[in-house]
Amino acid sequence: MNPAWVVRTARLVLCPVGGGDLADLRAIKADPSVFAMMLGGVRDPVRTAEDLAHDVVAWGRFGFGIWTIRESGRFVGLTGLEHRTDGRGVALRFALWPEAQGRGLAREAAFAALRFGHERANLPSVIAVARDTNFGSRMVLGAIGMREAGVFQQAGHTMLLYESLA
Repeated sequence: MNPAWVVRTARLVLCPVGGGDLADLRAIKADPSVFAMMLGGVRDPVRTAEDLAHDVVAWGRFGFGIWTIRESGRFVGLTGLEHRTDGRGVALRFALWPEAQGRGLAREAAFAALRFGHERANLPSVIAVARDTNFGSRMVLGAIGMREAGVFQQAGHTMLLYESLA
C-alpha cells in the first residue's frame, strides 16, 4: 500500500482496503441495515472477497479506490471512489455502521474522499448516487458541496445523481 493513499482527518483515518480488512468488510456488507441501499445490495462472503480483490486492483491501477474508515482504531465503515458499472463516472461511496451515524463521521469521511479525488487523483468530476428516500446520504452529499445533477430510475427506485466538479 502506498502511504500517500492514507488520509487523516480530525477524527478519522482512511486506509485503502486490503486483505486484513476482509472480516470487517464481510460484516458490514452483509448487514441489510447498512448495505441494502448500496449499489448491488447486501453481499455474501464470496461476493465481498471478490469486491475486495477488485478494490485492491483499482488502487494500483487508478491511484484511488475504497478506504476503510477507522475512528480511534475501530472500524466504523467505508468510503471511497470507484468507477460505476453503469458508466456514469467515478462515484463517491460511503457506508457506516448505525452506531457511527449521526455524528458527522460520514460527512467527514466523504469530504476527505472527495478532496482526494479532485486534488490527488486529479478527477475533474466525481458523482454520487442516492435514492430519493435516503435523506441521510442526500444531506451528506449536499453538505460536502455536491449538487444535484439528474434523476434516473434503477430497480424500481428513483435515484438522484449528484456531481462535484474540480
